[in-house]
Amino acid sequence: MATRRAPPQLIDDVTDEVLLRLLPDEPEHLFRAALVCKRWLRIICDPGFLRRYRASHGAPPLLGLLHRLQAIEGPPPARFASTTSMPDFPHPGGLRRALDCRHGRVLVHTAEDDGVDFLVWIPITGHRRAVHGPDIDWFCLIESAVLLCAAHGCDHLDCHGGGPFRVVFAATPECKDTVFASMYSSEADEWSVPVCLDSGCESFVRYMERERLADHYYHTPYLQPRRGAVVGDGVYFTLSRGNAIVKYDLGKNRLSIVDPPCRDVYEVALMAMEDTSLGFACLQGSSLYVWSRKVDAEEPAEWVQCRVIELEKIIPVADHEKASIVVGSAEGVGVIFVSTDFGLFMINLNSGQPKKVDEPGVYFSVLPYMSFYTPDRGKMLSLARTN
Repeated sequence: MATRRAPPQLIDDVTDEVLLRLLPDEPEHLFRAALVCKRWLRIICDPGFLRRYRASHGAPPLLGLLHRLQAIEGPPPARFASTTSMPDFPHPGGLRRALDCRHGRVLVHTAEDDGVDFLVWIPITGHRRAVHGPDIDWFCLIESAVLLCAAHGCDHLDCHGGGPFRVVFAATPECKDTVFASMYSSEADEWSVPVCLDSGCESFVRYMERERLADHYYHTPYLQPRRGAVVGDGVYFTLSRGNAIVKYDLGKNRLSIVDPPCRDVYEVALMAMEDTSLGFACLQGSSLYVWSRKVDAEEPAEWVQCRVIELEKIIPVADHEKASIVVGSAEGVGVIFVSTDFGLFMINLNSGQPKKVDEPGVYFSVLPYMSFYTPDRGKMLSLARTN
């Protein structure tokens, strides 16, 4: 009887090319491949392979969502909803609410009374760093914040190492016509001197006068406690009245006002578009409208309507009298999150295709956690020795 020969092994170069094609939006596939044999484990855990893997797939995949279910009325329970087969990342204790997710990190308000106001948390590694808030009166603030990587020349495909970061904090005190902002540097471990938009800023005064004339039932505008957008050297937030956009200049520590493309709509989302322009998305009726604005143009920047998607044609709606709302966006990949009474949907602006990512809920803001989740050499080698 003839002896059956074992099939020839693929050479490492060919194996590399095969493994590089495993999609990062389902990390389980790469973890399972690492356990096939020690040779595959060695290839997948090699730092050079992981760099090529991240570079070949570009933007990090969506691993999960942090939900903010309420605007102001008390802190909602912490929740990380995984969008892959990988389990949810365990939360650190003492969370109050999530403010931002960006570059592999999460910024959260803490609920502890030890003088720590924020926690910067890396879910993949479990690393966390406490950050004291700026030297301001925290009573009755309505705030938003942006967390971003500050490593020089970083492509943001692998920001898990606990490198330098910055936090831009912006807020409006209750019943005051003022917006202020300050920036924290992890390298200096200090906040910048706060800057303000108030009656001394001509553009802000014009905005306030216009809003007063437009509405007899005028109330003081406040900063929307939603996720901001980072485009170039600008960090952008929205105000509650007229969708005015507040820009914080990272290099100049300065605030200014940007007129929106559409004023009389509610629940808007700002985002960085794939072409590095500033994006603005909102719903009018059953249509999703998206505008873009070049922020580094030499000529005066203008808003251009770049996309209109009829949601009724792609998303099921149980009750047409209940309005769908825009509740967030994914940074730089052309994705909008829309909440309906049928569930939470992710809309790809390039293809117009929807994907249901969660069940129905009263979503106020959705923070997408985007990062590559790849096998760790030490842990995987330990696991391989036990099998």
